[in-house]
Amino acid sequence: MAKRSSSFGAGVSPEDKKKVSKEGFKKALKIFRFTLPYKGTFAIGFVFLILSQITTMSIPLLMGQMVGAIVSPEQMANATTGMSSGMVTDKLQNVFQEAPKFTLNEVTLIFVGLLILQSVFSFFRVITFTRVSEQSMRDLRNALYSKIITLPVPFFEKNRVGELMSRITTDVSQLQDILSITLAELFRQIFTLIGGIILISFLSSKLTLFMLLTFPFLVVAAIIFGKFIRKNAKKVQDELAATNIIVEETLQSINVVKAFTNESLEAHRYGLSVQKVVDYALKAATFRGGFISFIIFVLFGGVVGVVWYGGNLVLQGELAFKDLFTFIIYTGFIGGSVGGLGDMYAQIQKTVGASERILEILGEESEVKITDITVPSKVTKTEIPNAGTPKIQYRNVAFQYPSRPDMPVLKDISLSVKSGEKIALVGHSGAGKSTIVQLLMRYYHLAKGEILVDGKNINTFDITDLRKNIAIVPQEVMLFGGTIYENIAYGNPEATEELVIEAARKANALEFINSFPEGFKTIVGERGVKLSGGQRQRIAIARAILKDPAILVLDEATSALDSESEKLVQDALDRLMQNRTTVIIAHRLATIRNVDTIYVLKDGGIAEKGTHDELVLIDEGIYANLVKLQFDNAMMIE
Repeated sequence: MAKRSSSFGAGVSPEDKKKVSKEGFKKALKIFRFTLPYKGTFAIGFVFLILSQITTMSIPLLMGQMVGAIVSPEQMANATTGMSSGMVTDKLQNVFQEAPKFTLNEVTLIFVGLLILQSVFSFFRVITFTRVSEQSMRDLRNALYSKIITLPVPFFEKNRVGELMSRITTDVSQLQDILSITLAELFRQIFTLIGGIILISFLSSKLTLFMLLTFPFLVVAAIIFGKFIRKNAKKVQDELAATNIIVEETLQSINVVKAFTNESLEAHRYGLSVQKVVDYALKAATFRGGFISFIIFVLFGGVVGVVWYGGNLVLQGELAFKDLFTFIIYTGFIGGSVGGLGDMYAQIQKTVGASERILEILGEESEVKITDITVPSKVTKTEIPNAGTPKIQYRNVAFQYPSRPDMPVLKDISLSVKSGEKIALVGHSGAGKSTIVQLLMRYYHLAKGEILVDGKNINTFDITDLRKNIAIVPQEVMLFGGTIYENIAYGNPEATEELVIEAARKANALEFINSFPEGFKTIVGERGVKLSGGQRQRIAIARAILKDPAILVLDEATSALDSESEKLVQDALDRLMQNRTTVIIAHRLATIRNVDTIYVLKDGGIAEKGTHDELVLIDEGIYANLVKLQFDNAMMIE
């Protein structure tokens, strides 16, 4: 009797609990298109599943025959000699009839052969279904991950990273369970239920009717108890999610926790959340225990009733003892299948919910098309007419973020960057400096106006070709948790080792890299935590140099560095900016004295424009006041 270990209806979260309607079921079936390339293997597995279940359902019949051979050996005397092939066929047919024709030894040999067949069928069933589920879920994971990383930035502003992680892990795992376990189990339970009832009805229709009278009690109990069990199970899952959030936040901000010596506070906060999990779990266990106790009482009470009623039929000569024995075993099979179907329904609810959420993501429109996920694309610049030093123009650009449509960020911005020119964007936090760069990268769609590169609207470029020609060196450098070499080579996966080393040299990074025992093979740690801020900046500059961009964006790249690191980074940036159209988002105004044009932003518009020497002469000007403020601060520090 195949039965899942989890409790009835448990584990269905609020978002998982989907009514299994016809429409929902159709949506869930769409996800199984990933199994179509392996439909032949799936069909073979299903054949082995049927054969395995047929052999399993034959076991009670043979056990009844063994009991019959034991309690009525005199009926076997005429079967000990002269076994022809025709007699064997007759005896196999009599397995499904009332009169025993096998000796105990014969039945035992058949039993052993049947168990061997059952083991072989089960082995190949597991192998084939696992092959289908693993391969189809591999394809689904690839498709889902490829879809997620090709979606536009606004999608990630509306969806939390943790939720997306759950889609690609938990939801896919639920679908994998359906393919490899639940479908097989569901068929086994239905086959056992229907096949078992049919077989016992041939053994004794009276006893079958008597046994079926217990079913309504089980169904009613499942509905009543299942409602409370699911409700509390959902609360347990919600609190578990809350505890996971506490752990994630604490570990991500572990330096802050230690700096404020709040280890006890965080431990207490986590302990309170875990205690809530225990409270809800114990409450759920109360209902689950009551349900299980009721089921045990009804099932074993039913068995006792069957034995009592069947025993009377045996005493009255209406039923053979071996048939009663077979009937009791089938009753256990049927009872197990009834209990298992409740959990199957819970699993189907999960699958419908998981399928809908995955399909929602797969239905989103990608901004980038991935044709081959195994081969990284080469960095080419053939789409921009003057890719060496392109000209950039913003014409009457207006923008507000999709998440805050009532708050304009840019208002009728117009600016120009000549070919090979360097400009700087200056302003208070929230003035729109970074937004201007993000619009150039086409992270968002404009509300008004247009952006041109060499006189061509950026919306007419292929988005991948446009971004291949732009490199960003940010203030907060994000490094991957691999080696230094891998992080630099990320700028151009096709680059040779010589080009990577040369990029590190130009970025003033080669000296500190060689100082490490493992050199370029040094692991930088998660987000590059094993490197200093200046070292991370130089790795980012080396990555940008390797990309060899036509347009360079420096987003306050030296604002968080000490004087020595700033000088090394600034020297590397000067090399990087040579013969490139450059946009600098500036915080330290001393670093932009020599740019061609400075744009001062205020309240989403351009308030001042000019060179450093021109802007510092404006009385009460924004830029002049910023320069004076930074100069005064520097004098105070000294």
